[in-house]
Amino acid sequence: MAAPQQQQQAPSQAPAPGPQLTLQAGPGQQPQLQTQAAAQAQAQAQAQAAAQAQDFDPVQRYKMLIPQLKESLQNLMKIAAQNLVQNTNIDNGQKSNDGLVQRFDKSLEEFYALCDQLELCLRLAYECLSQSFDSTKHSPNLVPTATKPDAVQTESLPYTQYLSMIKSQISCAKDIHNALLECSNKITGKIPAQGGP
Repeated sequence: MAAPQQQQQAPSQAPAPGPQLTLQAGPGQQPQLQTQAAAQAQAQAQAQAAAQAQDFDPVQRYKMLIPQLKESLQNLMKIAAQNLVQNTNIDNGQKSNDGLVQRFDKSLEEFYALCDQLELCLRLAYECLSQSFDSTKHSPNLVPTATKPDAVQTESLPYTQYLSMIKSQISCAKDIHNALLECSNKITGKIPAQGGP
């Protein structure tokens, strides 16, 4: 965007050939043009960054797709009505003056494609939310130190709860390790030794 505007501004500043008066940029105008170009480039970079952030954020992408879905649904209903009127006229033996009516299947396909994108956005948002809940549930919180009892944080756990949470995480890790070991033994055909002599 900045390049066409700079090209439009450049001819007006260039001196015209011939004996007429030439307008030259004063010392204050050149930095002003540079700052305008820099501001435009920065605004364009911010818009691109915002567009990239929307691509990664499923909620923003969902909000962006909803107006497109409404427009697609309106277009679908309009085309369906036109096709219905044309087919009714043909069935009644009347000559249709519309001639070329848009295809219903193309607009239906576009509508379903937008619905699929919305479904993917919602599934991704749900997965992100469930991962967030799981990480807050299973991640260890701070344990208050005994040296500073007055600086107890609201998110901290008492030591007994912290121990029980760590024990449950250790048992879960052992269960996963044992399941993976058993699966690898089944795949390789090794049978683990059961018991003693």
